[in-house]
Amino acid sequence: MNNLIGESQELMHQSLSNREYQTLCLMASGKSLTEISEAMLISPKTVSVYRARMLEKMGFKNNAEAVHYAIAYHLVDAKS
Repeated sequence: MNNLIGESQELMHQSLSNREYQTLCLMASGKSLTEISEAMLISPKTVSVYRARMLEKMGFKNNAEAVHYAIAYHLVDAKS
């Protein structure tokens, strides 16, 4: 979680591709892998690839850290 307070001006999620960012936001809104794949019109395996890339780029070890970040930076609507 040390990555949450970086010395860089750029926020970590700004380094993500559009699909990686979309995956992060849908994960943080509580969607399952299947629901994310249906929403993005891609296979669950492709969602897993986007998830893995997103975690690696942001330096997170698991989904919980990614979701915490998304909530902390208001990347997901509280009503989702």
